[in-house]
Amino acid sequence: MKRITGILLLSLSILGFKAEAQNNELSLKDCLKYALANNQRLASTKLNEESGRYKTDEIRAQALPQINANANFTDNVLKQQMVLPGELVGRPGSVMAVEAGTTYNASAGVELNQQLFNQQVFTGLKAAKKSEQYYQLSTAMSEEEVLQGVSKLYYTVLVAQQKIDVIDANIKRVEQLVKTTTSQYQNGLAKKVDLDRIKVNLTNLNTQRIELTNTITLQTNQLKYAMGMPIEQTIALPKLDLKAIERQSAATLALDQFNINNRTEFKLLDKQGELLQLQRKANISEYYPTVSLFANYSYNGLSNEFDLYKSGGSATWYDMSSVGLRVRIPIFDGFARRSRVNQTNVSIKQLDKSKEYTKLSLNMAYENSKIQLKNSLNTIASQKENVALAEEVYKSSQNNYNLGLADLTDLLAAEVSLTEAQNNYSQALLNYKIAEIELIKSNGNLRTLLN
Repeated sequence: MKRITGILLLSLSILGFKAEAQNNELSLKDCLKYALANNQRLASTKLNEESGRYKTDEIRAQALPQINANANFTDNVLKQQMVLPGELVGRPGSVMAVEAGTTYNASAGVELNQQLFNQQVFTGLKAAKKSEQYYQLSTAMSEEEVLQGVSKLYYTVLVAQQKIDVIDANIKRVEQLVKTTTSQYQNGLAKKVDLDRIKVNLTNLNTQRIELTNTITLQTNQLKYAMGMPIEQTIALPKLDLKAIERQSAATLALDQFNINNRTEFKLLDKQGELLQLQRKANISEYYPTVSLFANYSYNGLSNEFDLYKSGGSATWYDMSSVGLRVRIPIFDGFARRSRVNQTNVSIKQLDKSKEYTKLSLNMAYENSKIQLKNSLNTIASQKENVALAEEVYKSSQNNYNLGLADLTDLLAAEVSLTEAQNNYSQALLNYKIAEIELIKSNGNLRTLLN
């Protein structure tokens, strides 16, 4: 019942999210939360974590009492013959064959085994606990990968939408230019070739807009796929807040907060090291003796007639029971145990080298992300100045063209320069956001994106 209720609540929450997605614009936080709840690859990782808990239960079971019941029924179609000396019946020097046992035998019993000392089992239980933590860290790393991927795709779509706005503004300017030039041509103040060139430029802009619109659709589908959302689901994203990004990029960023112990990748290697140490301990434990307690009880019946379970029949019934200790002492196994210990020692050394390499790699990623972020900040400032200059050049060229002081080539060149400067500025903002995400990841703080 609880499971059904949970499924219903999850379904209602998804339906509620769909309604919200269709009516409201989704923030980055909304997309990230949805992705953590619905990403299929992440769901598979969480199932591994759940499987790890069951493995711990399986190993724990080895330290608990093992109880088994058994029952059997036997029909001795041809009974065993026992050869006895004839002296027993007054016939010295001869032998005689006597049937042994009864035709029908039945028994039912129960057996108990309890490990009293088994270092391998106890070490395995500790390793299982560590394995649970390892699976939890694996889930955390998968969540970080989802957060990083969705964040990048989210800002990619926002910047593409910003480029659409740039193209729309350019189309509006060129459409106005077409009207002006058409009027001039009708009054004999402009050439038809100039009007045609402007119309060609307008067609190219409309074509670019169509291509960019299709690109946005593809990028949005990638975003929905990364979130685990049905592709047919309609979503709306807000416009890129340029001023907010400028304010954020102008603020002082904490660039010296790197702590490798915050990185999940390094935590995973540490946990692997702990597991290997326990594996080594388990291998050494094979040298130790094991002690277990056993107890059993059975109830048995014998008869030459098929009346074992009949009340008042000819069957003879009796019970028996025993308890004891079983000690197993390993003596020699051809050095197999020693080989397993040595293999684990090599694995530990390999892991130490892997940790050194990973530490260098993560430090390099952090330093590179700092450099990339600083470069992005500088690029944003320079591209913003380029946009302002390009706008001034375009306005000046447009005024001169309207006054007949400049030809169409200068105006179209100014228009192309303005478009390029605006797109470069938008791309610089995207590069900044991606560099920021990389820096946050290198600090091990991707979950702050959910705040």
